[in-house]
Amino acid sequence: MRKGIGRILKIGTLLSTWGLIAMVLLQIVCRFSWFDTPSWTEEASRILFIYAISFASGLALKSNYYVHLDAFYNMFNPKLKMLLDKSIPVVIFILFAVFAFYSIRFISLGMIEKSPSMGFNMGVAFCSMFIIGATLCYYSWQNIVKAFKRKST
Repeated sequence: MRKGIGRILKIGTLLSTWGLIAMVLLQIVCRFSWFDTPSWTEEASRILFIYAISFASGLALKSNYYVHLDAFYNMFNPKLKMLLDKSIPVVIFILFAVFAFYSIRFISLGMIEKSPSMGFNMGVAFCSMFIIGATLCYYSWQNIVKAFKRKST
């Protein structure tokens, strides 16, 4: 299951990033040629960028790729470091659980709205918020379990 979720997030990140690159290249080619730039490419670029971030955010937490202030952290005593190592994943989990919960309502509100230039349902665009919240909750939960197991071993 873990590998499946990670694989889906990697594929989603790659597809949305490559889609974003394709949209930007299409815009560049059209602007420097006699073709008119399609109006929908700007909105597609924005949506693909948002999805690239939403798929990659969970992977970044899983692989510990977020910015750390190690110089600041290393000045703390071991007890405070242990407290931080346990409390930060809990705070992340709570914050993004609330975020994911309320994103569902936001998605349902977007179902009646249409995209201005592409004409698709905006609930699809707003679904990226749920992906961010759910994947960050999933990987922060794994970090919580690891942090509390470390003390017992």
